[in-house]
Amino acid sequence: MTQTEDRLRVVAAVPLDEELCRLIERIEPRVEMISDPALVPPMRWPADWEGDPAFSRTPQQQADYEAMVDSADALFGIPDVSPAQLARTVVANPRLRWVMTTAAGGGGQVKAAGLDQDALDRIVFTTSAGVHAGPLAEFAVFGVLAGAKGLPRLRADQDARVWPQRWEMRQIDEMTVLVVGLGGIGAECARRFHALGATVWGTTRSGRPVDGVSRLIAPDEIALVAGEVDAIVVTLPGTEQTHHLIGEQVLTAIRPGAILASVGRGTVIDERALLAALDDGRIGFAAMDVFEKEPLAQDSPLWSHPSVLVSPHTAARSSKEAERIARRFAESAGRLLDGEPLRATVDTVEFY
Repeated sequence: MTQTEDRLRVVAAVPLDEELCRLIERIEPRVEMISDPALVPPMRWPADWEGDPAFSRTPQQQADYEAMVDSADALFGIPDVSPAQLARTVVANPRLRWVMTTAAGGGGQVKAAGLDQDALDRIVFTTSAGVHAGPLAEFAVFGVLAGAKGLPRLRADQDARVWPQRWEMRQIDEMTVLVVGLGGIGAECARRFHALGATVWGTTRSGRPVDGVSRLIAPDEIALVAGEVDAIVVTLPGTEQTHHLIGEQVLTAIRPGAILASVGRGTVIDERALLAALDDGRIGFAAMDVFEKEPLAQDSPLWSHPSVLVSPHTAARSSKEAERIARRFAESAGRLLDGEPLRATVDTVEFY
């Protein structure tokens, strides 16, 4: 869009509290929010966009829900967080021109919808990327600190009521931390590690400088510098280009005892190669919030590995998440109506 417009009819295609609908309208008065709590599954916890799986619609309710989303100029969330429902809606609603996914990695959902090029040209897709940056950066810092301070050893000694000889812990301000991916999450990780005194390097394809990052690394050069860093923080989305980027080549070259924290998408790390690196000490500690397949399989060795901390993809969970996404949506709606470029648009070639 290149000119300002007067109104935007937005349908909440996922559960969204009435007060947040009204918040969006107050922030951007040109938006008309349409929602019907009876037609979407209730949330089980804050920002539970999929809602209660026990929820079901009658045939009439399903027809009413589809009519509602098909009347929208824009959608808050992908209908039922389902790529198939997104594909149906795009075909049924020629007036639809913007969809904001509630997931930071919503590009994968858009890709799974299998939309044709006309639809991808007609509709702008954005994500909530960046909204979760603070909580995920905190987990990354926690993970690196846990490794640096020997959390597994401390826990084992405490459980056994053993008072060992004093031993040396690593210091963050003496470490070099490589942040793999300097998007919204990565930039926030870099800022926080820099504030703690670490030397921060980061991978980038654009080459643009990022505050707190003293050295920029091309993604295909990670293995070349892996032996020079003390910790690797992975923040990348899951795409064909990032699949198993942290694999055998990188993990073979890594400095023995390095710490790994993963807060992007689980497919970026080759878990088989990671387990081998954990077993022989190349990786001294791994704090994992995401995995190749979720939930993590019951028979995965990662569950019981003494040098692994398993977090069930919950590091970004926050009682403020829904409000942050609503505020982002309102700001983006204003930009759309004013003909300005939107933040966190989905790349419809690589879908991130």
